[in-house]
Amino acid sequence: MGLGQHRKALRTTAVGAVCASLVAGGGLTLAPAAQAATSDVRFVDIAGAGGTVLKANVVTPARADGSRRLPLIVLPTAWGFPQVQYLAEARRLADTGYVVLSYNVRGFWQSGGEIEVAGPSDVADAAKVVDWALAHTPSDPKNIGMAGVSYGAGISLLAAAHDKRVKAVASLSGWADLIASIYSGRTQHSQAAAFLNAVGAATGRMSAESRQLFADFSASDLSREQAMLAWGRKRSVATYLDQLNKNGPAVMLAGAWGDTIFPPNQTIDFYGKLTGPKRLEFRPGDHATPEISGLFGLPNDVWTDTERWFDHYLKGADNGVDREQPVRLKSRSTDGYEGYPDWKSVTATRRKIALAGTTTLHTNVDSGADAGTVFLSSVLDQLVKLPPVAVVPLLPRAWAAVWQSEKYATPQQVRGTAQLHTTVTPTEESGTLVAYLYDVGPLGLGKLVSNAPYTFHGRTPGTPFRLDLDLFATAYDVPAGHRLALVVDTVDPLYIEHNPSGARLTFSSPVDDPSYVSIPLREQ
Repeated sequence: MGLGQHRKALRTTAVGAVCASLVAGGGLTLAPAAQAATSDVRFVDIAGAGGTVLKANVVTPARADGSRRLPLIVLPTAWGFPQVQYLAEARRLADTGYVVLSYNVRGFWQSGGEIEVAGPSDVADAAKVVDWALAHTPSDPKNIGMAGVSYGAGISLLAAAHDKRVKAVASLSGWADLIASIYSGRTQHSQAAAFLNAVGAATGRMSAESRQLFADFSASDLSREQAMLAWGRKRSVATYLDQLNKNGPAVMLAGAWGDTIFPPNQTIDFYGKLTGPKRLEFRPGDHATPEISGLFGLPNDVWTDTERWFDHYLKGADNGVDREQPVRLKSRSTDGYEGYPDWKSVTATRRKIALAGTTTLHTNVDSGADAGTVFLSSVLDQLVKLPPVAVVPLLPRAWAAVWQSEKYATPQQVRGTAQLHTTVTPTEESGTLVAYLYDVGPLGLGKLVSNAPYTFHGRTPGTPFRLDLDLFATAYDVPAGHRLALVVDTVDPLYIEHNPSGARLTFSSPVDDPSYVSIPLREQ
């Protein structure tokens, strides 16, 4: 490596450490990425699909001499991160006997090409990276794993669906269905999309197709909706579920309850359809925050479980990971973990809160009930157990519909997906509503338990329609003496609103089809 290449590698390492540090809010220390390690690190160029240059680093065990093949782990970078993002974890994995290759996905930082948002070229790149590793490192072609955070997670799953050589995957804060993530309830998750667009523009080069997609998404152009859905399906591993199941890799999915980029419901639905070895984990936090400390080489449960997953399925280690309860959850209210045999067992017990009466809402005004701010709110919940709050008795009833349970005599452990069932009568053909579930204390202060948006188009004004809406899955403990409250309003900073000016929404509970919210509870 020449002097110029050494300087380039040093600059890249520094930028990567700074980016990770800023995300974690932990200062600008470079210690974990810059410390001396026993493993060997090489910075290399790899020819991806169409000859596009992908910047990568390869970490091999210090004593690897090529006399025996070692399991390979490939790590595509997250959205906006440089190639050294995983260096601390890569060194740790290499020290335990893996060849680890991390590469900067196309269009970002020093890699060539343009950002195609996990398009076909990104999937082809992953196969090229595996080809290169098998040709230039002592990697075992029979024991290949892929893992990544966020964007890297999505690409890893897509690669496993298209490349049968991938034997195990760890998807950390990734997506299975891109449209169900940022367009759930047919509602644009505007802050999430704006964040992705801004980071992509700042750290990479968007393709013309990607720029158009983000523009169409923000413009709420219904004439472009079908094109947007087709674009998203092509980039969702859920579309290739049959291929993935046929290939049969062992799939570990880990995420955060408060993920404002890729909410948990789409991951849960995907997990239930996997037929091979699988594991599902959820913890408090927002997008990619549960695993962030591992990027600094600090102890981290997500990365520990990832290593155990690979140890068993790539090394054949009898570490018990295949015999543990495959669904592993950590409540937002406690520090312990809970294990379940499947997701159905998480939501086995349900109790309904009746939503009686008729309530009419005026739209276009934020009532004060909202789901917070992308990243900030869920991180506060993760670190200091402070979710978004609202003083429920003071919410203006002209813009917020409120129903409450009785006070609970014992703690209620909410686990899973709350379900809203009601009848809505609009005055316009289009509209948006947002449902919130609050834990309300004795003084009326409500802490957000969950939420979900819903948008409709093409309805007949004045004609009622039935609404069934799944709120985002969560794990939250309601203390004794508190109530649960369902609040519905029409404006939230996280989402784009589709209510025409002056529109109204009426919620009713017909005798033959009463309205309710179904609460999933853990048996005690």
